[in-house]
Amino acid sequence: MLPTHGRYAYHPWPSRPAYAWPNGAKLAVYLGVNLEHFAFGEGLGAELAPGAASGVGPYPDVLNFAWRDYGNRVGGWRLIELLDELSMPATVLLNSAMYDYAPELVAAHRARGDEMAGHGRTNSERQSLFHEADEALLIAEATAAMVAQEGQAPRGWLSPWIAESRVTPDLLVEAGYRYTLNWCADDQPIWMQTRAGKLLAIPYPQEVNDIPSIAARKDGAAQFAEMIVDDFEERLRQCRDGKPQVMGIALHPYIVGQPYRMRALRRALARIAAARDEVWITTAGAIFDHVTSLPEEVVP
Repeated sequence: MLPTHGRYAYHPWPSRPAYAWPNGAKLAVYLGVNLEHFAFGEGLGAELAPGAASGVGPYPDVLNFAWRDYGNRVGGWRLIELLDELSMPATVLLNSAMYDYAPELVAAHRARGDEMAGHGRTNSERQSLFHEADEALLIAEATAAMVAQEGQAPRGWLSPWIAESRVTPDLLVEAGYRYTLNWCADDQPIWMQTRAGKLLAIPYPQEVNDIPSIAARKDGAAQFAEMIVDDFEERLRQCRDGKPQVMGIALHPYIVGQPYRMRALRRALARIAAARDEVWITTAGAIFDHVTSLPEEVVP
């Protein structure tokens, strides 16, 4: 027999029950804005060009560190301006190291009323490589920093690099988390089983996501924007079957915060904002709240 995770059962799409998001909408759209900080001269990090993290080039890797740091110094602020211009909320996926490094940027999202979700301590580390006790400590430290700064515990978690150990969902529920964005297996939220109770998996995109699109596949700015619009419009068409969907858009300020990419992103997000009477533009946390308000048997 093949090894299995045992977290959820298979539920074929055609047999799913129909339900709706608030105001009868069939499509929920949320923006996942990743605020990340990286170690200088060590650890993991996305790369503009092959560098130290991929085993090519000397330490310290100034080029790739500075490219990523642009997002916190400039790109993140431009993204906030765009979100304000379009009146769009965001779920902030937050490295807790940001509180020490760029607290003003975090505060600006807080002032907007954006949701704060856990995203580890730093994207320079991958929690799947930790022993269970150390992984639990990583989650606890990131959570405690957010509680101290936000006055409340985050409900959602996205692992740095979407990296999980075999016990990550268990540790998240034990730490008080209610939903995860790690599992991109569906277009609807689904319940996962853990040793400590249920955990909701809310779809987080690995396609409409600027890192795999732009940094990995080398898509251009216009191509990424077109991908967002095509994904949005195709989902609207599909939702006519009565089954609701979640569309996440994953953004990293050091990538989409570059001016020419911001120009293309504005066009794509404006298309979505113009349809706000037809779709639900929301946050991942609000999606969780709505799911828990539905009858138990509706969401698989």
